[in-house]
Amino acid sequence: MTDEPVGGRVFFSNVRRSLEEEDEIRLVSVGVDIGSSTSHLVFSRLVLERLDNRYIVSEREIVHESDVLLTPYADDMTIDAKALGAFINRQYDMALLDPSSIDTGALILTGVAVRRSNARAIGDLFAAQAGKFVSVSAGDGLETTLAAFGSGAAARSIRESNRVMNIDIGGGTSKIAVCEDGEVVEMTAVDAGARILALDKAGLVTRLEEAGRRFAAETGLNLDIGSKPAPADLERMVERMADRLFETISAPKLSAETKALLRLDPLKNTRKPDVVTFSGGVSEYIYNRQESGFGDLGPLLARAIKSRVDTWGPRIARPDEGIRATVVGASQYTIQVSGSTIFVSPLDTLPLRNIPVVTPDLALDGDDLDQDTIATSVRAALRRLDLHEGEQAVAVCYRWAGSATFRRLDDFCKGVARGLEAQLSKGHPLVLVGDGDIGGLVGIHAKEEAKLPNAVVSIDGIVLKEFDFIDIGAMLETSGAVPVVIKSLVFPTTSALGKVDAARVG
Repeated sequence: MTDEPVGGRVFFSNVRRSLEEEDEIRLVSVGVDIGSSTSHLVFSRLVLERLDNRYIVSEREIVHESDVLLTPYADDMTIDAKALGAFINRQYDMALLDPSSIDTGALILTGVAVRRSNARAIGDLFAAQAGKFVSVSAGDGLETTLAAFGSGAAARSIRESNRVMNIDIGGGTSKIAVCEDGEVVEMTAVDAGARILALDKAGLVTRLEEAGRRFAAETGLNLDIGSKPAPADLERMVERMADRLFETISAPKLSAETKALLRLDPLKNTRKPDVVTFSGGVSEYIYNRQESGFGDLGPLLARAIKSRVDTWGPRIARPDEGIRATVVGASQYTIQVSGSTIFVSPLDTLPLRNIPVVTPDLALDGDDLDQDTIATSVRAALRRLDLHEGEQAVAVCYRWAGSATFRRLDDFCKGVARGLEAQLSKGHPLVLVGDGDIGGLVGIHAKEEAKLPNAVVSIDGIVLKEFDFIDIGAMLETSGAVPVVIKSLVFPTTSALGKVDAARVG
């Protein structure tokens, strides 16, 4: 896509089609997930249909799912970009697609792939398509959320009106999300996974993570690279790991040993889920979709954790996606035009590209607004998507309610600014997106009354949700509005959530 207006319209760059003149758009998309243990791709064809001033995905057809590659490493334990690139090129050939034919996509980096040296090399593989891709470096919070939505756990919580726990067990970590009413209400992550230890065909240890050493030490097992543990010793070590993982998902109070393994805050565990689903690589063994091993602890860990959940009580259900739960199949492009009551200062702040959207839980309908509560909600939303360190600008989506008095505007603007302190302190603009017609007032107040030194972009008449990324184009001279391209991460069963907002915008 390009966000440059041509005659006041937005065009697809590869075929020069005007969105204003078509009721249906067809796109080719690729989702790429590169992680510490495995890497894979999914190619899709999308059909987008016009809904008022928006385009929404009406059909999604998977045309090719790649094999699951054990992520290749060079001798210095950085990801082998050359080997990874050869794998990716081979998948394009198998899908009968040329990279130049891809309209859009999402590149998800998790685990060690996020590290600077790895991320740079991986980015170079997709440099020619950089303008088409949404790229996400997924930390523990975002990866947990992606797995919850990608596995279908969030959709299931709506469909069955149940409390659903998704346990995503990967190579290095396990991510646990509790879903209610289509939302992730609790999450955590723990250092427990199938490839914290890997063995060659002779049974010699070839990979040993710090968590592997910890579990080995707890069970009196002395491990090192090149050592050859007995099968009974490995099983004892895995049983201990399963104990720690089960304690994480079930106990209201954790032992010091289990707390030390956590990568996020612990779950409250005040009540059991109604349903448990598993995703990630280990889930393939739990649901008997995989029998052969890969020289790691996957089969043993699957059996151990399933036996504990079996006796716990909640029903175990099949997820919509297992090992591919965090492969985001595509980026959904929807087009909206902002309202005309907007504020941009300075004007050359625009255009902006690939800005992630956060949707904090803001109660804006009371007579008085509380700055502390607003700031806390914004920080929680940032943490949920691993944006809390302020490395990039974000767009805060809000639904204004009530009057626009000076006091209410002041509390809102200052509360949001405090919540975004990490971003604003690094010079990023304040980007606010509302669905009503108050964007101009909010932006003016933030700049002129709250005296925010940063650039301010405040637009309205736009409907967004979490997981969206937006491009905001330069202001249209004819209307004073701005074109907004919305890219939504599409999960295999997003439609089951039933959250498409058909309200007219612009």
